[in-house]
Amino acid sequence: MSTNSKELEKLNQLLSQQNLMKKEVLTVDEASIYLGISKSNLYKKTSAQKIPHYKPEGKIIYFKREELDDWMLRNRQSTVEEISDKAANLIIRKGGLS
Repeated sequence: MSTNSKELEKLNQLLSQQNLMKKEVLTVDEASIYLGISKSNLYKKTSAQKIPHYKPEGKIIYFKREELDDWMLRNRQSTVEEISDKAANLIIRKGGLS
């Protein structure tokens, strides 16, 4: 693949991703691109009920983009600074170190 072809493909992918940001409901193809995972992985997650999805007719799968955002941002990990602040506040509330 030539350099121009690669650049054109990257540009098409960026435009496609920008269009996904405007849509509220995504197909499996769109959701896999949006999440950056394979369709196979996405199907496994839907089959295992690990990701929110909809099947209005019982077969075709749809996703709400907002719910995918929430799903991606679950299980937030605290920074070292946040953990230190919580520990310091706990020590202060408990009356200091014994």
